[in-house]
Amino acid sequence: MFFNISSPMASTISTSASNFDELRWVINIRRSLAEEIEEETEVPVSIFNVPKTLMLTDPESYIPQMVALGPYHYSRPELHEMERYKLAAAKRAQKHLHRVKFNTLVDNLMRFEPQIRACYHKYLHFNGETLAWMMAIDASFLLEFLQIYGLEEGKTLSRVSSRMSHLVDYAGRKSAHNSILRDIVMLENQIPLFILLKVLEIQYSSLELAHDLLASMLKGLTKELSPLKATDNLPKIDISNRAHVLDFLHYMVVPMVDEEQSETNEPEDHKEDQGHKTSDSQFPSYLPNELWNLVSKIKKGLIRNIKALLLSRPVRVLLTLPWKVVSNLPGFSMLKQLIEYLFFSQDKEEEKPENGSCLNKPPLAEEIAIPSVVDLCKSGVRFIPTNGNISSIKFDPDTSTFHLPTVALDINTKVVLRNLVAYETSNASGPLVFTRYTELMNGIIDTKEDVKLLSENGIIVNHLKNDEEAAELWNGMNKSIRLTKVGFLDKVIEDVNKYHNCRWNVKARKFFEQYVYASWQFLTLLAAIMLLILLAFQAFCSVYSCSRPLRIHNS
Repeated sequence: MFFNISSPMASTISTSASNFDELRWVINIRRSLAEEIEEETEVPVSIFNVPKTLMLTDPESYIPQMVALGPYHYSRPELHEMERYKLAAAKRAQKHLHRVKFNTLVDNLMRFEPQIRACYHKYLHFNGETLAWMMAIDASFLLEFLQIYGLEEGKTLSRVSSRMSHLVDYAGRKSAHNSILRDIVMLENQIPLFILLKVLEIQYSSLELAHDLLASMLKGLTKELSPLKATDNLPKIDISNRAHVLDFLHYMVVPMVDEEQSETNEPEDHKEDQGHKTSDSQFPSYLPNELWNLVSKIKKGLIRNIKALLLSRPVRVLLTLPWKVVSNLPGFSMLKQLIEYLFFSQDKEEEKPENGSCLNKPPLAEEIAIPSVVDLCKSGVRFIPTNGNISSIKFDPDTSTFHLPTVALDINTKVVLRNLVAYETSNASGPLVFTRYTELMNGIIDTKEDVKLLSENGIIVNHLKNDEEAAELWNGMNKSIRLTKVGFLDKVIEDVNKYHNCRWNVKARKFFEQYVYASWQFLTLLAAIMLLILLAFQAFCSVYSCSRPLRIHNS
């Protein structure tokens, strides 16, 4: 295929070819390989691109709207307005360098170029000097913003300049302030945390003081942004092990769960042993359970015997031919479904594999299904708030109580939730605990009535406009990268479903929905037959005077 040299396609090819500098490319490759060899420890990737499946659901929750931090969104022209504020913050930071010029800070950061590049999943086209200047300026701005979240110990840097007073609000009421808050927790808008430590270390000539200052700021930020309000007594944390601001927030919000512990189920034999060790004080509640188990065994044996009779060869030959014809007639589908429900549902339960055989398999989409808050309340479930984190979630079938941690919703919560999920799905090699929690909340919240009930019980503290907006927030969290098994949360979902499905009113509703409402043709046919019988009886009585025998009998 030949192109005219004057055609646009030919000019584009020639331009792209001329922009490729072979010598620079080779130099960069050699330097990268040399730096990899010189590295003593491997730096894990911690700053990722948001997966497309999540990005398409709500781009504004993942793309910074006001300020760019780091290289991913640095070139976006709509964010250049904040560059003058970032430069002003860099000038003020220079005053705290103790007779050290800002260039010295940049030169110091250039020594960590391999570690900086290793933190980013995406290849960075910036050269080393540009990347160092970018990190120094962004770190100066971020530290100046974070200083307002220093805790009560007074560990802050300096007051924010009047030039930024319209952006930064110590009370957190200004819209620009909340916009910056949302931007600094976005996955693609992170800078390595060790850069902030290096800047503070140069400013204060003490690594220990820099560590304490940054830890104080990040703890205050966690109290401001954490949706789970269980952060009153935060422990002392070695922030040198944290990758960036979002990673610190995830570490503070999500409990540590071992993968093996999260996917272990208690053996049935062990559960039975525990049942026989019930104390005398529990005898009144233990006796009905034993009686119910005895009745269940008798019922199962009776059904098994009847099923064996129906499945015998003579009966099967008699029933097969007419059943195929009769079951296809309108109205008889209900009888077929009822027989299959009574005699063949036990086989399906017995054919299910044991719990231990599917520990390592990802859960099916149907396993996330759980009744809404309204439906659970109708079946007798009570919701009780806890003061803990996600690990405090549990369901007690004996008292019909569902324990959930208190979660506060405001204008920043959606961005925080979505980016925590995006970071967890991109970085976590084990169970996705926080993602599973959002799936649980999405499952029990369908409408504003669900949010209202949770608010009345103290589980949701809603600072949004109304309950409908809160319901939309949770219902928008239904998209994730992959399903995962989180043992204690899956156990809660299983226990709730088991309790709800065993309630008599739920069983009655399901029976009517499955066998009555779905068989309206049969009911119509039955009503027509009854009407015909009544009409025939009326005609018969009009001819043979049915009233006379009735009067004689009554007399």
